Parts: sequence; C-alpha cells; structure tokens
Amino acid sequence: MISAQAWADARRLWDYHQMDHALRPCSVAIGLGSHDLGVADTAVDLYKRGMAPLLVFTGATSPTTRERMPRGEAVHYRERALELGVPSSAVLVEPRARNTGENIRFSRHLLEKAGVKVSSVLLISKPYEERRAYATACKLWPEVEFVSASTPMTLEEYVDSIQDARLVIDMLVGALQRLLIYPEQGFMISQPVPLDVLAAYERLCREGFTGRLLATGRTTG
Repeated sequence: MISAQAWADARRLWDYHQMDHALRPCSVAIGLGSHDLGVADTAVDLYKRGMAPLLVFTGATSPTTRERMPRGEAVHYRERALELGVPSSAVLVEPRARNTGENIRFSRHLLEKAGVKVSSVLLISKPYEERRAYATACKLWPEVEFVSASTPMTLEEYVDSIQDARLVIDMLVGALQRLLIYPEQGFMISQPVPLDVLAAYERLCREGFTGRLLATGRTTG
C-alpha cells in the first residue's frame, strides 16, 4: 500500500519536475527517446500546431526499451510520426544517444551537420523529466533558448498509463536526486529546489522509493 502522505509527496515532485513553460514556435523540436511513445505523439501535435518546422528524435535502446523498440527509440518515434502524417522531410533521426547528455550533444551535432540554424528548441520529454532535460540542455547547449514540453497529464493519469505506481514514484525520486547531484558533476545547470520539495523527496526515500536512485548520494541528509 502507498500511504496518503507518499501520494501527496509524489504529487509535489511531479509538479516540480514540470517547468510550466509557455509554448511558442521554435527553430526545431527535439523529442527525447524513452519507452513512452507519448513523446512522439506530443511532438507531432506541436508540429501540426506550427510550433516547430522540424522534428528531431533522439535515442538508441535501453534495457527497458529493447524489446518494445528493437529498431531503436528514435526510429520508432519517427515511424510513429510518419503514421500520424508528418512528412519524412520534416523528421531527423539521431539513433545513438543512450542518456540525456548524449541526446543533446548528438542532436546538436546532427543539426549542425544538416545546416539547420537553431536559436530555440522545443524540448519534449516525459512529464517527470522536463526539468532534468532542461537543466541538461542548458548546460550543454547554452547558446540557444529551450522551451520544455511534455504530454499534458496528471500524476494519476501517468500512473494509469504505466500501471505501476511504485515504479513511477521511484522515477520521480530518481529524477530529483539527479537534479541535486548532477550540477556538481558538471552534467547540468543547478536548479533551485524548494524546501517542501526537498522534504517530500527525503520522506519518499525513507519510505523506500529508492529503486531509481544512484548508489551514491542517495539522500541529502
């Protein structure tokens, strides 16, 4: 059973991980590969709304996507976009990245090689990874402006889509831990973490939602 307090803490982390950026047209949209085809669907929706003239899908495979996406996350995202009516000429694929940093670096190189001038990027990720993706992108590509986006949904809706509440809360906790420790390692810019968010994170760690934590720096206290 997941306690009422744990659910409340999870909602606090869920809200914090989302940047609530106002969407606006950008030079390009970059969809970060994962198990979630909803990222591709959201990218297509934003493309059709005129928010970006070009889509880049980035991602290889991981232990969680190898069976579902054997041709690679970015390739499956592209196939999804074409099924939904996006012309092939409007989609680029970066098939090698295996983490968020590589997503950004390899996508940047791909766009530079293609001669695409980029001043702003619509950065599309899973809802709970908006802030992590944003902080990473700002560190690795500081010359451009990033606008974070994801599929609009509540925590409860996301849990229903995954069908594993404990896994989702583990992921929320793991994403927060990385926001706390990765800036010191040079992987992302620092993000202010409100005290109530930090308290929620620490309570969830004590409750055992540690499945996605890194081995070091498991909590802040």
